[in-house]
Amino acid sequence: MNELFSQGYLSAETLSTAANYLFRGIGFILILVVGRYVARWVRDLIRGGLEKPNVDRTLTKFGGNFAYYVIFLLALFAGLETVGVETASFIAVLAAASFAVGLALQGTLSNFAAGVMLLLFRPFSVGDYVDIAGETGFVRDIQLFFTRMETRENRLIIVPNGDIFGATIENIFANDEIRVDCDVGTDYPADIDETRKVLLEAARSVDDRIEEKGVQAALVGLGGSSIDWQVRIWATPDNYFRLKQELTRQVKYKLDEADIGIPFPQMDVHLDELNGEADSE
Repeated sequence: MNELFSQGYLSAETLSTAANYLFRGIGFILILVVGRYVARWVRDLIRGGLEKPNVDRTLTKFGGNFAYYVIFLLALFAGLETVGVETASFIAVLAAASFAVGLALQGTLSNFAAGVMLLLFRPFSVGDYVDIAGETGFVRDIQLFFTRMETRENRLIIVPNGDIFGATIENIFANDEIRVDCDVGTDYPADIDETRKVLLEAARSVDDRIEEKGVQAALVGLGGSSIDWQVRIWATPDNYFRLKQELTRQVKYKLDEADIGIPFPQMDVHLDELNGEADSE
């Protein structure tokens, strides 16, 4: 070493510079290692805190991964500052690139943000029967960008989350009790009170309805061809479709037994006879 100094190959300044770079490199590595450890610890902490029966698993994974990358990115910037790399310009370029990508993917980002809001506020859950974005069906899966639904015809429908969160959401089976309606029209000559008794009898003959809620036969209007009624019972969501069909069946049978007709729309056409004789050649 003394010989190298004496021959001019090494100097105190050169050694100081080398040692400085060495310590900076070690500091950079240590910051990355510690930052990665902290990021993983926070990610696992968030996942463990959100892993509850009422929290969607997709949300826990997203929250944990988001925290991990944010912390690790901060550690990377801190490490670059340690080795003397100016990160201000790098952050500016990154922000500009993010802005450009955001403009290009604004529809996708809108669906992403809507997916996060759906997972947070939970207006519906997997298995619910809903009417959203003009589609009606059972919710099968809620992802960050889209929601999968299955209709009663077993058709798969994929709806972007942005279309769902910005529209009216009807959760049809949100409550434990739901009303089952049957709309029917009867002949005008039929007595109203007698018709009401027949319709109430039809409603009471439906098994498995919620008896405590009672039954109703409401006179809802006088149509152009019929007297309009709505027969109402109450059911649990599991029995809704079956009891709706049974109620309609009983209404038809009871009206037939009472000889009360269900008219169809009809039109009377009156032809006026032309007076006078036709011209003849």
